[in-house]
Order: sequence, then C-alpha cells, then structure tokens
Amino acid sequence: MKRHHLLIVDDEKEILRSLKMTFTEDHEVFTASSGAEALTILAQQDIALILTDQRMPNMTGVELLRKALQINPQIMRIILTGYTDTAALVDAINEGHIYQYVTKPWERQDLRLIVRRALEAYELESENRRLCQELQAANERLREENAFLKTEINKELQCAEMVGRSPAMQQVFKLVSRVIGNTATVLLTGETGTGKTLLAGYIHTHGPRKKRLFMEQNCGTLPEALLESELFGYKRGAFTGAAQDRKGLFEIVNGGTLFLDEISEMSPMLQVKLLQVLQSGRLRRLGDSECRQVDVRIIAATHKDLAVEIQKGRFRQDLYYRINVFPIHLPPLRERIDDIPLLAEHCLKRQRCKLRIPVSGFSEKAMQALCDYDYPGNVRELENLVERAVILSTDEYIEPGEWLPGALSDAGQRSRLERMEQAEIRRLLDAHQGNLGRVAKELGVSRTTLWRRMKDYRCLA
Repeated sequence: MKRHHLLIVDDEKEILRSLKMTFTEDHEVFTASSGAEALTILAQQDIALILTDQRMPNMTGVELLRKALQINPQIMRIILTGYTDTAALVDAINEGHIYQYVTKPWERQDLRLIVRRALEAYELESENRRLCQELQAANERLREENAFLKTEINKELQCAEMVGRSPAMQQVFKLVSRVIGNTATVLLTGETGTGKTLLAGYIHTHGPRKKRLFMEQNCGTLPEALLESELFGYKRGAFTGAAQDRKGLFEIVNGGTLFLDEISEMSPMLQVKLLQVLQSGRLRRLGDSECRQVDVRIIAATHKDLAVEIQKGRFRQDLYYRINVFPIHLPPLRERIDDIPLLAEHCLKRQRCKLRIPVSGFSEKAMQALCDYDYPGNVRELENLVERAVILSTDEYIEPGEWLPGALSDAGQRSRLERMEQAEIRRLLDAHQGNLGRVAKELGVSRTTLWRRMKDYRCLA
C-alpha cells in the first residue's frame, strides 16, 4: 500500500504521540489537539483518513467529522470513543458518516488493521472515481466526435424531402434559398414525417456554419430534468451521479447549429431558460453559478399549432416571437400529389443501393397505387413503403402486392378523380374563406352533397 496522509486528533498529548508512532512508519501523519486545528490542516493538506477522539472540548469528534465531510467528502473517518451506550454510538455513526468506531482501550495491531482496511477502501473508491471520470470524459469525447461525424455525413446526403416540383414545395425552396445564407433563427412547422429534421440539416450544411457542428434534440423524448442537463450541462455535484462537470448541447455545438425538434413539448421552466439563452447568448449549467457565453444558431420545429398552444397556456408567447423569426411550413404529402412519382423514384434509388436488390422501377399500376394513397405518415411513410416494396419484389419491376397498405386494397382505394376532387374542394374553401354556399355553387352541387364530400375527404371547414 502506498503512503497516505493521515490526520490524528486528540486533546491528550500522550495519546497523540502514541498514535503517531503507530502509523509514522507507513504513512505521513499530521496531528491536531483540537477540532479547530484539525480543520485548518484539512483545508491545507490532502488527507486520506482522519482518526479522532469523540470527547474533546469545544468540538466533539462527530462535529469535526461532519465538518470534515464538507471539506473532503471522500476522506475516511474513524472515531475513538469510550462510550458504552449503543444509541450514542449509532447516532455518532449516522451523523458523521463514520467508516468505523473504535472503543477504548484499543489494541495497537487491531487499530493498524482497521486503518489499513479503511485505506484500502479509500484507494478502491479513489480508483473507481478515477475510472468513472475517465469513462465520462471518453463518453464526452465520443459524443462530440459522433456529432461531428454525423454533420459530415449529412453533408453528403441528398434530402428526399428537398425533391419536388409541386407549387407547395417550390414555395418551400424559395424560402430556404432566402434563409440558407444567413444565421437567422428558423421555425419549421408541419405534420410528423414531412421532413423537418432533414430540412434543418440541409439548411445547416449549406449555410455559413456548415464547417461547425449540427446536433439535434427532440424535446419530447426526455423528462424535464434530463432534458435540462442535456441542453445546458451540469456542474459536478449538482445531483446524485454528477461525478464531474459536463457540457450541454449548447456548449458542444457552440459556433454551429442546434435543432430543437418538437419544441412545443418543452416544459414552461425550460422555456424560460431557453428564452434567456436566446436573448443574451449566455447560459448557466445546472448547479453552477458561472455564466458561459455561447453562439448557437437555433432551428426549431413542431407539428403543433403554436398559436393554439399559446392560447392554452402551454407555450410562452415571448419565446414564440424569438423562434418565429423565419417560419417555413412543410406541406403534407397529400397536398403535393404531383411529387409522389418523383419522390418514389428517388427513394427507390436509395433503397436499391442500400439493400443491393436489382429493381428497375415501378410498374404503372404500382405507381398509380402509390399516387392514390393519402399518406398520414407523409414522406417518411412513403420511404417505408418503398423499402418494403423493394424487399418483397420478385421481378424487375415492382407490382402492386402485399407491400401496399390496407387503405390501398380494391375496396378502399381512392381513385385519381376523387383525389383531384378533394384538392379542388380544398382550393375553393381557401379561395372563398370557408363559405360553403359559394363553394357548392362553383362546383355545381348542393350544400348537402358538398358537406358529405368534405366529411369523406376530411376537409371540414
């Protein structure tokens, strides 16, 4: 065992001298005749073990050990006591978090063995702490390296959601072209699966911060406490298990872009902290008093209507103004029907390379089936359909089959004419601001027929 620093505390000089002689050969021994003197030594020296008498004037051994904990929580604590009252001993152990108590008189060899075992436990705990810190530091490095690699990979990917000829997507392209060259905060809205995450990556990897990190965090996947530490980091000792300081995503991404998906799921408390960072560019780690300056571009996204969330008191209006600098709405796939063939072919090329299955394309019937579906899961669902079709394909061209969703069976399949009629009803509803009488007149049908069609097509005003 290596030599350690020991502190022996007793108000009787003979006991101090005797105890010092017991351990001087193996360790460097400091002595103190009072609790106050012991605390001074503890503040100046790296003490591994403290051995103290309980009965001392001004400050008892338990009181000393309790204060020693505040100076060095890892120090091993042994108390010498002449008490025979069991309750008093238990109280002393509980209050001082004492490793062991030794009753007077003690045997020298027994005491040496007790101290040796305490120091072995100290070394084991020290080694465990060191390994935990190294592991945490390694995880932190891996976290940053993975983020960097992910950013580099994203630069090489072509986003399927950026494919499209429809007017709705042309409007998206137009907006992206205006914001891609600057660092303005962007708010992406749209249904789940419309490609908000990939569009955020596209904006970053083609923007002025493309050489810096891009990281994403879904605000709805973590409890409040975990999300807070993930975003803002924490200081060692901030909570149980916080063995060392840890950077949050804001610090890791400093100089780059942070994508906050489903920002509407963020708790009110975290909304306040996020607002403070956006306003000042400064943050404080959990449990820390020090402020840190960060420069991070924020791209936020949600599938919810934030105006409604504000009315219901679930989202802060001032935060909404901060993130809604440049809004971009991604249309659902059912509103960009003309893009389905282009998207399907694009997905097919990706899956063909990924799965290494030589499929040339879709048959006319298969493509018609894809175009006749309304895709509640949007582009993400289309990609999954194409992947399943490629896996199940047995011919050069993909034919309709079991890869199609139930809604595309013969009984449930919608015709192209119905889809066109649905789109026309939506267009007229927008043009006439929901006036059913005008829409019915322009379509040449009764209000009752129009209402029934709207129910069928799920486009009630």
